[in-house]
Amino acid sequence: MLALQYIRENKDSVIKGLEKRGFKSLDLIDKIIDLDQQRRSIQTKLDSHLSDSNQMAKEIGNLFKSGETDKANSLKEKSTAAKELTKQLQEQLQKVSSELLELRTQIPNIPDQSVPTGNTEEDNEEVFRAGEIPELDSKALPHWDLASKYDLIDFELGNKITGAGFPVYKGKGARLQRGLINYFLDRNTAAGYKEVQVPHLVNEDSGFGTGQLPDKEGQMYHVQNDNLYLIPTAEVPITNLYRNSLLNVSQLPIALTGYTPCFRREAGSYGAHVRGLNRLHQFDKVEIVRIEEPQNAMNALDSMVDHVKSILNELSLPYRVLKLCGGDLGFTSALTYDFEVYSTAQKRWLEISSVSTFNSFQAERLQLRYKDKEGRKQSVHTLNGSSLALPRVIAGLLENFQTEEGIKIPEVLVPYTGFDLIN
Repeated sequence: MLALQYIRENKDSVIKGLEKRGFKSLDLIDKIIDLDQQRRSIQTKLDSHLSDSNQMAKEIGNLFKSGETDKANSLKEKSTAAKELTKQLQEQLQKVSSELLELRTQIPNIPDQSVPTGNTEEDNEEVFRAGEIPELDSKALPHWDLASKYDLIDFELGNKITGAGFPVYKGKGARLQRGLINYFLDRNTAAGYKEVQVPHLVNEDSGFGTGQLPDKEGQMYHVQNDNLYLIPTAEVPITNLYRNSLLNVSQLPIALTGYTPCFRREAGSYGAHVRGLNRLHQFDKVEIVRIEEPQNAMNALDSMVDHVKSILNELSLPYRVLKLCGGDLGFTSALTYDFEVYSTAQKRWLEISSVSTFNSFQAERLQLRYKDKEGRKQSVHTLNGSSLALPRVIAGLLENFQTEEGIKIPEVLVPYTGFDLIN
């Protein structure tokens, strides 16, 4: 959420940034500024009135002490009327503040200046590419056929138990899944990220804090009886560990990693492009989260990108990195790098990671601040990235490393899987 002071003082640049996103409801900015002026005016009146009321209460006490009962009772009548006015001002302030918050939650983050202009994924900028795309013979299979051939993943059984998008991993498929999770966590902790285990359901405040709520796209599963939400990513509970916190600068940076299953409704996702592991309702992911001083956030983002690159290099997967254009950015993101692995059998790129900085957008919603060296309260910057999402990594491994003998396992994973070939 954008800070009110930032909106007031940077109206033109805010509008320019929203235009870069393709955001249409630009009139909301003027409404927010007007409502904020009303809020501050009411707050000023309320503060002045409360000060007068406190002074009046002292005078009443002094009059009673000095025996001037009539004057004291007369002043009490004025005090009663003043209390009614106080109540009215507080109600006005609450109403305007609620309206203001509702409008602010509709405004997405402002893109970083380096974000490319554009409206669709075709406008994203490729900034890096690595790995050789293998040449497969004419008998090469897509991962869903390989999963069936080697009895690794059963999509129909998952459909029977739950529904489409909930696969069952079996045998070496399950061991590969578990091995990847442990490998990703080990690589992250070796890079300085502290591992945490967090709940897989969150409350409304947590969903609001990281920007998943209000859920405008209907992507979150809601447990209505308890008013809890299944997490769409570990980013939500991990970042919320510090909601409503005032950190000391000596505590920064904070670097955390965690594994969780993730749950997404993916409403409206149909067709061949979502077949197999390409798009799931439940999947496993290892996340990295950072909380930084603002001046260090961009360097932290670069280090996160380099870290994900190093993992993909070890896996010997062909991949590329895209800087997302303004129109393709997520609601909360200021700058996002997407990682895509090449699916040789499907002959297309599959997203496997997003690494993003949110600037102070999430911190404003989370009420997460820190005291700098001068003792001033400042908003932190938050960042997160997939390191990594498993389904499409597995799809890439199965498809790119298939041979006549079977599917070869990258050397770096063998200590985690206990086998070097799926046959």
